[in-house]
Amino acid sequence: MIISIASGKGGTGKTTIATNLARSAKRSVMLLDCDVEEPNAHLFMKPTITTTTPVYKPIPQINFEKCTFCAKCAEICEYNALAVIATQVLVFAELCHGCGGCTLLCPEGAISETYQQVGVVERGHSGKVEFVQGILNVSEAMAGPVIRAVKQQINNHPFAILDAPPGTSCPVVLTLQGSDFCILVTEPTPFGLHDLQLAVDVVRQLGIPHGIVLNRADSGDDGVEMYCQQEQIPVLMRLPTDLRIAEAYSRGDMIVDALPQYRQTFQELLKSIAR
Repeated sequence: MIISIASGKGGTGKTTIATNLARSAKRSVMLLDCDVEEPNAHLFMKPTITTTTPVYKPIPQINFEKCTFCAKCAEICEYNALAVIATQVLVFAELCHGCGGCTLLCPEGAISETYQQVGVVERGHSGKVEFVQGILNVSEAMAGPVIRAVKQQINNHPFAILDAPPGTSCPVVLTLQGSDFCILVTEPTPFGLHDLQLAVDVVRQLGIPHGIVLNRADSGDDGVEMYCQQEQIPVLMRLPTDLRIAEAYSRGDMIVDALPQYRQTFQELLKSIAR
């Protein structure tokens, strides 16, 4: 089973839910931090990292002895990573998505691929939890190759939890694809409701069963609760505004370690998802 944890915006408590859910599981679990631009699950899991693997993306390389400057490569590139000007082919590596289309469609076979490192995947463990995180290189624009490399680590593991990036952009969609269930974490505010609606649209488009975790549930207004009733989306768990949780978070401690009574709450969340 693959459970992804997502949110329409940052700051809702997505990583808090992901890490505490992994810590509470009674079975073998793999936690994968797919928020590769700003991974922070390690701050709470405090894993021992055992392997670090570089991640590369393919970049087109032009053989000017074969190139006729027909501009077919630039025409098919949706991301404007190639431009043909007179007798020059300009390659903008930072725009390239590494799809390989230009290499396949060049009529002269003048394009091959070189490889550029875009990040790393780190793997280790935190207690009984297998831990994986991706780290995108600073200034690198394309998170996709690193997220794909992180997800490849699942490799038929029976139970994986994916901590997705915030928002509803392409890296989020790539993370959620293939999930059996998605937990959407939100808070009872107008901003929380607005961004939750965007996230619900995404998971519905992907056809992924989903439910809501409402963080700081006893603050704000009832807009999220009313929306979930109208849309028949189950609210799987409500976390209260608790100063002890905030204090544990500020220390980098897990809720279920600092406040063991919450361990049962997260275990019930897993049971709800299984049902």
